[in-house]
Amino acid sequence: MNTSGDSVIVIDDHPLFRKGVSQLIAMDDQLKLVGEASSGEEGVALARRMNPDLILLDLNMKGMSGIDTLRALREAGLDARVVMLTVSDNADDLIAAIRSGADGYLLKDMEPEELLARIKDALFGRMVISDSLNGLLAQALRDEAVSADRSTAGLTERERAILACLAGGMSNKLIGRELNIAEGTVKVHVRNLLKKLSFRSRVEAAVWAVEHGQRGGAG
Repeated sequence: MNTSGDSVIVIDDHPLFRKGVSQLIAMDDQLKLVGEASSGEEGVALARRMNPDLILLDLNMKGMSGIDTLRALREAGLDARVVMLTVSDNADDLIAAIRSGADGYLLKDMEPEELLARIKDALFGRMVISDSLNGLLAQALRDEAVSADRSTAGLTERERAILACLAGGMSNKLIGRELNIAEGTVKVHVRNLLKKLSFRSRVEAAVWAVEHGQRGGAG
């Protein structure tokens, strides 16, 4: 196991798949496997104890589901990036994960090298969604926007700048550096703009912003 690199834990109730992904991570010099769990309950306890940089989380698990586990992780206040790793390409599952606070949604049939690349993208602060699912997410948000009548008119200049950064896939830490403000201040602005635009997650806001030409940095 590597002694340096970004820390990762794997939560999956399928032993063979969990072991395979864990071994893949452990062999990468830039990543550090710090634990694995076979259930949601065990995973939440492990995440609390290890406070990893990233969590790979299965969606369909016995007992505590992946979505419930994700919500528990967010309620625990952990700063870890959480990426769903699943066999489900169902649009409802994708939307539920994003709205519950997932930072990514990847399918288990991807090549090992691609999975590692996406993990590193997620650690850098980018949203990671399997290419075949991007259209599903965008369409779902377009359909919702028809009735929501969203507009950036009610946002402050700072909130618009942060929305543009979200559209660029930037994490709170990176946004803080870009705008020269504290990460805690970024969190407050993100929370406010999500409320104003009636979004339940930053990923929803980011996809909507890209669809409406808001993408770009703040400067």
